[in-house]
Amino acid sequence: MSKRTFGKMMPRALAQQLQLMGEQIMLARKRRHLSMQDIADRATVTRLTVSKVEHGDPTVAMGIYARVLFALNFEKDISLLAANDPLGRLLQDAELLRNGWNSERHEARFNGRVVKDEDKVK
Repeated sequence: MSKRTFGKMMPRALAQQLQLMGEQIMLARKRRHLSMQDIADRATVTRLTVSKVEHGDPTVAMGIYARVLFALNFEKDISLLAANDPLGRLLQDAELLRNGWNSERHEARFNGRVVKDEDKVK
């Protein structure tokens, strides 16, 4: 009986994004005139694993992708993943407003002083 794995089943758009990322990693490696074996040695993985990364294989662990990016000197780019979150900010702001968050009071506390409702200029 074969082992069932769903590791390769994913939405087409996501698979395309992984393939694009793999292609960008491959191009970065080639621009630096590095072989797959060079990257494999630097990332302490096999050449086959580097090949899987460059093809956007979804079964490769995220830590491996991070090590390959590190081997290419892209470690700072890893922190950019999910850094820009406009939808999350909108949801957070809506929740804060729903709970009665007051921006003036918050800004005053942030600046080191507390403003009470009766202290506000109307």
